Amino acid sequence: MEGKALSLRALSVLRPGEGGIVSVVASHHLAPKLVEMGLFPGKEVKVLFRAPFGGPMAVEIGGGYTLSLREDEAMLVLLDPENF
Repeated sequence: MEGKALSLRALSVLRPGEGGIVSVVASHHLAPKLVEMGLFPGKEVKVLFRAPFGGPMAVEIGGGYTLSLREDEAMLVLLDPENF
């Protein structure tokens, strides 16, 4: 399990074209909002676009829709890039 935890990456550090499977949504007051928006464990996520200078990023959720996230929101979502 330890090796698995080391391979997780925050959604906020991914570049356009990269993605993974949501493993964890960190415990935070924004967590329920993120889960309601479709970012829950098992969901496939792909980064489509990143605005310059730390602006929002556009991500595709499960091949169904596009969601815009701020960096502080995206850093709460940990992905497993190995299964993408």
